[in-house]
Amino acid sequence: MEMEPAIYDRIGQSYSVTRRTDPRLASVIWEALGDARTVVNVGAGTGAYEPTDRDVVAVEPSSVMIAQRPPEVAPVVRAQAEALPFADGGFDAAMAVLSDHHWRDRRQGLLELRRVARRRVVLFNANPALADRFWLTTEDLPGFLALIPDRYRAAGAWQRELEDALGPVRLVAAPIPHDCADGFYGAFWRRPTAYLDPSVRAGISVFATLAAVDVDRGVGALEADLRRGAWQARHADLLAFSELHLGYYAVIAELS
Repeated sequence: MEMEPAIYDRIGQSYSVTRRTDPRLASVIWEALGDARTVVNVGAGTGAYEPTDRDVVAVEPSSVMIAQRPPEVAPVVRAQAEALPFADGGFDAAMAVLSDHHWRDRRQGLLELRRVARRRVVLFNANPALADRFWLTTEDLPGFLALIPDRYRAAGAWQRELEDALGPVRLVAAPIPHDCADGFYGAFWRRPTAYLDPSVRAGISVFATLAAVDVDRGVGALEADLRRGAWQARHADLLAFSELHLGYYAVIAELS
């Protein structure tokens, strides 16, 4: 299959500056891998969340992201999720962290993860039906909700779609720590000034996906709210929370 330009060839130029492993989320993902000794990490990016105590092979389509992988992380193969260059059942487990929503054909990618894994498939991502749990989306970037396909509106739709490709799955909620080390979209829920930083936004695909006019409007509104204390007054309760469930889950499909 001919390689298509990966989204992170365009937006991942400084990805490693703000995106790194958060140990608390890593523990959720690594526990979900169970006793798997051989693991393929699909959409591996710069290597965050790759367990160091197992035999890992990374798959990443973006040459820009591959170039930012440190020398000590797992060996990487440049390929797409929809056409993994591995034999059936070649690994104990297949994993994908904050990746599957970028795949060109998500169902085909999930089927490929199931094909190459003997024991289990582990995903870490957010349920799109719960996007309205996050204040940044509802208050400042409502255009993000319009990007979510209608098929996810029904209760349980996300899980049913996963199970259509992977078989029965178990969902493990993963609340986001208030000081999350990994700068993905929901990471700064208690640190709103971070979203004003262009380098932070550069590592978050939502900001690259939305129209520039919507991003500028949303960031401007947030900045104004912070400057006059409106955000602090509206979200005073959040400042007492050490973690918050924004709809992120570890998804575990046991294959045998």
